[in-house]
Amino acid sequence: MADQRRDGRDVRGSAQETGTAEGRAVPDETARAWAALVATARRTVADGLVVGTSGNVSVRVGDTVLVTPSGVPYERLVPADIVGVDLTGRQVLGTLTPTSELPMHLAVYRATGARAIVHTHAVHATAVSTLVREVPLIHYMAADLGGPVRVAPYATYGTEELAENTLQALTDRTACLLQNHGTVAYGDTLDQAYDRTAQLEWMCRVWLTASALPGLSPTLLTETQVNEAGKRLRGYGQPSRPSGA
Repeated sequence: MADQRRDGRDVRGSAQETGTAEGRAVPDETARAWAALVATARRTVADGLVVGTSGNVSVRVGDTVLVTPSGVPYERLVPADIVGVDLTGRQVLGTLTPTSELPMHLAVYRATGARAIVHTHAVHATAVSTLVREVPLIHYMAADLGGPVRVAPYATYGTEELAENTLQALTDRTACLLQNHGTVAYGDTLDQAYDRTAQLEWMCRVWLTASALPGLSPTLLTETQVNEAGKRLRGYGQPSRPSGA
C-alpha cells in the first residue's frame, strides 16, 4: 500500500506537504525527478500502455536510480513515497519495495548512457512480441530507436536472465520488445523514453493492422531506407536558441 511503510506506520501528513522521505529532506533535484517520474507513470496508464500497476518507470539522478514501487497504484503516489536505489540495487531512499523489474532497470543503466527508462505492457507491442523476433520495418521512425527493434527471448519477470536478454536486444538500440511481456525504452529524459515507448507501440499497431488484411502483405522498408531517414531525423525540429534569445 502506498500510504503505509513496510512496518505498517502511516507516512503521510507533513511529509506529503514538504516533499520529504520518511521525515528526511531530499535534494530539490531529486524531488523534482520523483515528481516527473510519477507523472510519467500515470501517463502510461492514461494512454493505455499499462493496466493497473503493471509496467514500471525509473530515472537516474547522479548515482541514484529513482523507481516506481512494486504493486502501488500510481495515482496514490506522493512525495513521501519516493523510492531510490544505488547502481548495485541497495535502497537509499524510502521504505516501499522497489519494482520487481529492478534488475532489468539497473542492468540497462550500467551498460548504457540511459538516464530514464519506461517499461510497459502495451497491447499491440506485446502482441507483436509473440509473433516475430524483430519488428518488421513498417515505418521509418524505427530509425529513432536505432534500427529494427529486436524481441528479447522470454524469461521470468524480475530475473537476471530477463535483464541479460534485454541488454542483448538493446545492443545499438534504444528500445526493444520482451517476448510475451511488453516493451522497454530508454532515453536522456523521461519524456524521450516515454515518446520512444509510444512510438514503438504505434509502429506495432500499424504493422498488425496492415497484416490483418487477407491476401495482402504490407510493404516494408529496407534498412538502407530507414538509415537514410535516421540521418534526416537527427536534424528534425527547431534549432536551439541562444541563451536569452
